[in-house]
This record gives sequence, C-alpha cells and structure tokens, in this order.
Amino acid sequence: MDRLTLYIGNKNYSSWSFRPWIAMTAAGVPFEEVLVPFDMAAGNPRFREFSPTGQVPLLQHGSTRVWQSLAIIEYVAELYPEAALWPKERDKRAVARAVSMEMLAGFRALRGACPMNIRRPKSKIVLADGVMADVSRIETIWRDLRAHSGGPFLFGGFSAADAMFAPVVNRFETYDLVTTGDTLSYMAAIKAHPAWQAWEDAARAEPWIVEEDEA
Repeated sequence: MDRLTLYIGNKNYSSWSFRPWIAMTAAGVPFEEVLVPFDMAAGNPRFREFSPTGQVPLLQHGSTRVWQSLAIIEYVAELYPEAALWPKERDKRAVARAVSMEMLAGFRALRGACPMNIRRPKSKIVLADGVMADVSRIETIWRDLRAHSGGPFLFGGFSAADAMFAPVVNRFETYDLVTTGDTLSYMAAIKAHPAWQAWEDAARAEPWIVEEDEA
C-alpha cells in the first residue's frame, strides 16, 4: 500500500488538522506527518503547493488527494477497516456520523469566538451571542452518547466522533466554559489519551504565534 502523508498546520491552533491526526494516531494507522506552519493572518501560500483549497489538512495517498477533516477520516476508515474508526453496529455508526457532521457544519459561534489554542492559559472571555447555546448542545450530545455507551468515550472506545470533537475539549477548558461533572469526565478521558498528549506536547513546543487566534 502506498504511504499515507498527512499535511497539517500548527498544532497549537489548527483544529481541523487535529481531527484526522488524532483519529489516525489513536487508531494506530501509519502515516507520515508534514507540518507546514501558518504564521501569518492569511495562512501560508505554500499550502497551494499541495492543497487545491489552499488549506490544511490534506491527505496524500499515491496520486489521491483528500481534503477536509471528515472526508480524510472516512477515507482512512475504508483503507483500514480493522482500525474501527467508526462503531461496528450500523445504528451507532449512523449516529456517530450524524454528530460528526453536526460538528463539521455547526457550532459557528463557539468556533468563531473561541479558537483552539493549546498554549493559552485558562481564562474567561466576553462571549459572543450563541456561544453558550453551542456549548449546551455539545454537552447534551456528549452526555447522551456516553450514557448510552457507558463511556469513557462517546461510543465506548475512541472513535472518529471523538476525534471530531477533540478540539472542543481544548476550547471548553481554555475559555473556562463548562462545569458539569459529566462534561469534565469526558474531557479528562480525552486528555488522558496518549494521542492527545502527544499533540499537546508538540503544540506547546511550537514557536509560532498567530495574533488573530490569540483570543
């Protein structure tokens, strides 16, 4: 099989890069990581060298290029079915895809007001309208799914759905947005995962600062 190459941006800020990276890493899928930093407001013109959208992440597999985080995860799940990126049962798999799509397309108030920033000290900010409604909906998703699966992750074991919500764990903690025990328990489980810890360690060691993401 041709090598998988995942192009990503800064680990401190790039939430969309984080999603396929943690999914693949947690599942033990072998890949080469290529980090192309953005240290300017408009990203990095070098992204155009490998990405048709001029954005990261992008997965290269032979002559095939796949962009968008969830599409990358789906592609890898087809290549490595034994990695169990999605739940085995059809009904649970459908729900996992539904909440992953909800994360992909929604929660714009939260994502706009509270960019992922691994290095940022925990502190509150003045929140835009809609942020706490997004927080409430995400907490409901996490609580209901873990109550059904028994945890510690959304569908029992770590899955693509957990990968899609992983950057939210940082947002909730960094901006001090949540206090409920169920939510904090799920966040603790995600943060204890070796893949999360590897990403966090690398993010904290990065030198780049992007002012527009320093909320």
